[in-house]
Amino acid sequence: MTDQFEPTIIGFTCNWCSYRASDLAGTARMKYAPNVRLIRLMCSGRLDPTFVLRALSEGADGVMITGCHPGECHYIEQNYKALRRFLLLRRVLTGLGIEPGRVKLVWASAAEGARFASETTTFVEEIRKLGPLNWGKDDDGPQTADDGKSSIVHGQEMEVPA
Repeated sequence: MTDQFEPTIIGFTCNWCSYRASDLAGTARMKYAPNVRLIRLMCSGRLDPTFVLRALSEGADGVMITGCHPGECHYIEQNYKALRRFLLLRRVLTGLGIEPGRVKLVWASAAEGARFASETTTFVEEIRKLGPLNWGKDDDGPQTADDGKSSIVHGQEMEVPA
């Protein structure tokens, strides 16, 4: 049994190209890392950057965004919008002290199952090298004082509504 870190990756995939590429990879029995949980969107341009931040804050170690190649978008130019948002996200992550390499943008057409499998495996290895993200896991929990009595040092008590 190994103690190797297994990252959790959320993959936001375009319905028309990259989701079909992942489907092609599966039906062609191409092997790729099973660490990715795919979420299908109608278009990569539909991806709100807050979805990525939420995925990372709720336990994902990396996020892979995939869409149609530039110029081949079913919605004309929405993948350019995805590219702009991706670049903005990387700057925001850097500002938050998170490695920008935890978010990756991949263009894969429906016929590129092998590319999808290869990029997924490569990304899992990159995240494995970065280690677990642990965003928000170590600074939100209540801490006890040294005298042994349980008290909240950091954090706020919450009032439970009736």
